[in-house]
Amino acid sequence: MPAGQAPAFRPRSVCLLRLSALGDVTHVLPLIATLRRAWPDVALSWVIGKGEHRLLEGLPGVDFIVYDKKSGWAGMRAMRGDLRAHLGDARRFDALLQMQVAARANLLSGFVPARRRVGYDRARSKDLHGLFVNERIPDRPGIHVLDAIGSFCEPLGLRQDAVTWDMPVPDDAHAWARAQWDDDGRPVLMISPCSSHVRRNWYPDRHASLADHAADAGWRVVLCGGRSELERSTADAILAAMRHEALDLVGKDTLKQLPALLARAQLLVTPDSGPMHIANAMGTKVLGLHAASNPVRSGPYSDRRFCVDRYDDAARRFLGKPADALKWGTKIEFDDVMALVTVDDAIAAFERRRADLGQA
Repeated sequence: MPAGQAPAFRPRSVCLLRLSALGDVTHVLPLIATLRRAWPDVALSWVIGKGEHRLLEGLPGVDFIVYDKKSGWAGMRAMRGDLRAHLGDARRFDALLQMQVAARANLLSGFVPARRRVGYDRARSKDLHGLFVNERIPDRPGIHVLDAIGSFCEPLGLRQDAVTWDMPVPDDAHAWARAQWDDDGRPVLMISPCSSHVRRNWYPDRHASLADHAADAGWRVVLCGGRSELERSTADAILAAMRHEALDLVGKDTLKQLPALLARAQLLVTPDSGPMHIANAMGTKVLGLHAASNPVRSGPYSDRRFCVDRYDDAARRFLGKPADALKWGTKIEFDDVMALVTVDDAIAAFERRRADLGQA
């Protein structure tokens, strides 16, 4: 080693903290692959939310520490005991990657003993995030959420130069997905109509019009979604408005089966949602419906060619300024914002995908 040069940082243990949501924890997977390539023997622990753990359980080389967000301070104290068990004889992690700026996540990170505590740049920080970290990622405005998460390895001397997901999907989940319909050669348009924010959701009658257009073109239409009352009622409204039949799988899959189900589609239609990013991780093309959120920041990472982007129109109508004048990451979650996404917009995006498949 040349005189005066510091030795390369090679941690024995790294703790990641990202509790939620489903799409964002999917964005952490390429970072884990980067850490593993550089340091195959590093012990990786991940403090994660309960539902998100159900999606990623079985991820090789990662010890999960599950935090139930409903458990409050008692859960935080209990987590500290779990962390001690993971650390064994070591007193602290060599590094904590604190990848969530919400107040609860910041407080929870205070229970994680670590020498180096890497957090977001100042522009992305909030809720006293800076009090819980001693290093920050580079400030790069205008990048996708996945790239921001990927940059958490940079203070440790690495660079995320490849994006791989390796979603842990068991064989029985793929078997379940294959059993839901026979492969008769028809391409599949899958619709996952609901996000976690109701104002990001498109309208059932418009979904139905797009679905009928796809069915007229010879596509199979499949509805998927969770078990909430909103998802059930939205699916029922889509089915009632359609001229054609669709396969209704809403509420019938588990989080482990969802990636396998999404992988069977040639195109997924969805607002900015967890299924959007899970589908992207599985290699499925996504017709994202964007007005409330910016697809450049939070659209399907690998390919946005088939998305509808009305974010700038929404910024001008509801906030009185163009999208490039807004703070990066601004959500435009107003009543009727998704009315800016028309059926013609969605059909045009669908036809782009048909042309991509050589059908048009």
